[in-house]
Amino acid sequence: MSRPPRPPDAAANIRGMFAPAHGPIILVDADACPVKDEVYKVAWRHEVPVRIVSNARLRVPQHPLIERVTVSDAFDAADDWIAAQVTPAAIVVTGDILLADRCLKSGAGAVIGPDGRPFTAASIGTAVATRAILADLRAGAAGPQGGPAPFARSDRSRFLSALDEALVRLKRARNP
Repeated sequence: MSRPPRPPDAAANIRGMFAPAHGPIILVDADACPVKDEVYKVAWRHEVPVRIVSNARLRVPQHPLIERVTVSDAFDAADDWIAAQVTPAAIVVTGDILLADRCLKSGAGAVIGPDGRPFTAASIGTAVATRAILADLRAGAAGPQGGPAPFARSDRSRFLSALDEALVRLKRARNP
């Protein structure tokens, strides 16, 4: 991971965040997120705050744009915290389809999976239905089952592009 840029104005640093309250923010469902380093790179380039949300304490870079949020280990505590923070200026990074659905219903500016595929109002219904069907199939299957495809370099690249595009789109919408 490259070295983070220096914050533009340390005096403006309030609780680790120096972006305006109404500007874009990236919320990361971090417990099993394979693209945290990519999130940091894009956030530093765009000077956008990031909240890394998890049930356990994770290592995050020491930087005013990055805030670690550790929630309880209760079921869905991280999901509940993220869903409660969603605004139209929020970009949520999650592989959790049900959290993506909640965030879209709460008005998130964008919801992106770690593989770079966006969750949208048009696609989330199909994703939720497919998840339910696969869960039913797994419940009735005996023996070992296959999992998702391994995370590939092309997934990282697609994620970087999707996050960058979502930030540019949100910034343009806020500053026409």
